[in-house]
Formats: sequence, C-alpha cells, structure tokens
Amino acid sequence: MGTTNRLSVKIAGIELKNPVMTASGTFGSGEEYSEFIDLNGLGAVVTKGVANVPWPGNPTPRVAEVYGGMLNAIGLQNPGVEVFCRRDLPFLKKYDTKIIVNVCGHSVEEYTEVVERLADEPVDMLEINISCPNVREGGIAFGTVPSVAEKITKACKKVAKQPIIMKLSPNVTDIGEMARAVEAGGADAVSLINTLTGMKIDVNRRKFVLANRTGGMSGPAVKPIAVRMVYEAAHAVHVPVIGMGGIASAEDALEFILAGATAVSVGTANFINPRATLDVVAGIERYLEENGIDSVQDLVGAVEE
Repeated sequence: MGTTNRLSVKIAGIELKNPVMTASGTFGSGEEYSEFIDLNGLGAVVTKGVANVPWPGNPTPRVAEVYGGMLNAIGLQNPGVEVFCRRDLPFLKKYDTKIIVNVCGHSVEEYTEVVERLADEPVDMLEINISCPNVREGGIAFGTVPSVAEKITKACKKVAKQPIIMKLSPNVTDIGEMARAVEAGGADAVSLINTLTGMKIDVNRRKFVLANRTGGMSGPAVKPIAVRMVYEAAHAVHVPVIGMGGIASAEDALEFILAGATAVSVGTANFINPRATLDVVAGIERYLEENGIDSVQDLVGAVEE
C-alpha cells in the first residue's frame, strides 16, 4: 500500500484515504472480517443495516447461489442500535478508517429514531437504506416512489448531524428520477445499486429455494446494470455517487469510477475472497501508476462521451 494520497477522495466534506469501501450487509460490522484483512487499508467500513430495535430477519433458507451471483433474503437481521453503539462502534474506532452506518426502518419514525440516536456517536456518515419495505404502505419499498424517497431524506436530514448518503433501489423505471428526488430532499450523496429482486425455484422439489420466495440478487451478473445506473445517476445529480454492484476486481471498480462514481463498495466478492477490498485498492493504485495519473479523482466520470 502506497503512502501517497493520490487515492484519496472526498464525499460531503469527509476525506477517505481511498475510494474503496464495503457494501452494507456483506461485511458484518467489520469485526467479522478483521482477522482476514487490516481494516486500516479501507477507505471506509459500511456496516450492516442498523434498526431502532433488534430485527429477527426472515425465516430460513435465506441465501441461494445463482448463476453469476447470489440471492439473499436475510431480512436485515440486526441486533438494534443500542447493541451496535455499545459493542460495534468501540471496535471500529480502533482503526484508522471512516465509519459509515447503514440505517434501516419500516417507517419514517423508525429511520429518524436511529439517525437521532447516532447523531452524537463517533460515526462519519450515515447510509439510509430505502429498499426496506414500508409497512405503512403495504410493504412497498421506500425507494421506489420519488415523493416518498424525498420525504424520508428530508426527515433524516432534519435530525442528522452527519452527512447522509441515500442508498437507491434499482427496482425502478428511472433511476435518475429517484436520484433527483433524494437530492431535492437534501441528500449529501447517493449510493447504488442495492440488490435486484430475483427468484429461484427448485424444479425437483417444485418449491421456492428461499423461504421468502424472492430475494435480492447480487454479484457479477448485476454489474452491467449497476454501471449503467451509476452513469445515469451521476448525470442526474450534483452530489457524489458511490457505485456498487458486482465489483470483484480493480477493473470492475474503475468502470464505476469512469461512469461517474467518486467511490465504490465491494459486496458479494467478500464472500468469495475476504481480501477483495484490499485487492481492489492495490489494483487501482497500480492502474494510476501505470497510466501516469496523479489522482483517482481525475478518473471520476472520465469515460469519453
């Protein structure tokens, strides 16, 4: 790892030593991977979703392998914000990396309760997961209706002391419209894509493989869709974009950066290669050196039109 700052990027005034972070839900809260990799090497650790109270998650089986990736229907199982603050934050504070907490909820009140609780904690940014089912509206995800996405952004911004990243759902017709909606609500950055809704059926048992029937599709197969959506979002808004979706190598990450992402998150690849994030960091640095590029920021949105 070089000591140069050619890898550093800024998001909402927060400086990351490099543009590589973990994708929420694939890295626990950091401690789970700390025996495999040095967390100091990451731009940021993005935690698993944290709710106002513990969530039990969905019934099992809730993970299935599919061609080019995986389906998951974990249901955002988490121990709740109090346990998170008591147990996970002190652990993460031991490392020289930025801490981004992913926040989930079933209602606007549940989201804002977590955001308020974290306001005075040593957290650098919050990532609001609006792919959660809105129980008040019959389970439709907050992130699929522009007016609702804007409303929840405003509500979170009102009580937040940290910058707010809105994590966008790809299960929409126009990702640019969703990005503009959360920007209008005051989002400091957007991250995308969250998982695509998928399904798998066991033909021999003639049953759904996941107890939940549907699950979130992630992994290499979603990357071309994710790159396209990041490109569209980056052209729709003026706030920084964090790209994710099937990133497994530095080349993958660079595609997102050239499409307009200021930073990237590595998710499913962590399950296959626990060192994936650091491999991506090293690969980006190598690319900059080989191509005589002074800063990774020079590559953001630099795809030739």
